Amino acid sequence: MLVHELLTPSTTLCGIEGSSKKRILEKVSEIISEQNPDLDASCLFNGLHGREKLGSTGIGGGVAVPHCRLSECTDAKGYLVKLISPIDFDAIDNQPVDLLFVLVVPEDACSEHLQTLASIAELFSQEAVRNELREAPDCNTLFNAITRLST
Repeated sequence: MLVHELLTPSTTLCGIEGSSKKRILEKVSEIISEQNPDLDASCLFNGLHGREKLGSTGIGGGVAVPHCRLSECTDAKGYLVKLISPIDFDAIDNQPVDLLFVLVVPEDACSEHLQTLASIAELFSQEAVRNELREAPDCNTLFNAITRLST
């Protein structure tokens, strides 16, 4: 699945505040749960945080891709999150993170999960993409930019 197929204006979040990786994951879990009542915020957080315990999803360049597979999830969900201030995410390049792409997929979607992660990593490896997303002043501009850049 391509990045732009996972996002909508309501799943593109700009100006999110958080002081740590754990707080951001909690906040994003709550937002996802509010938009998807079938997904429990604590289950989401446990899935995302559990994955982080295996190794940071900070892929470098100020980007992290927190992700998990959940039995309660019926279809892939993606959230693009632009933070107000960068936070330590234990990224591979030791740089703080200010862009996150959160991915939640059904438990049995192994190959789809891996293909989507590869697409996300490829897109966010481009410095021009990261810079344009960082310059977006609001959620609508951020959504339009990611849609254009990922097609």
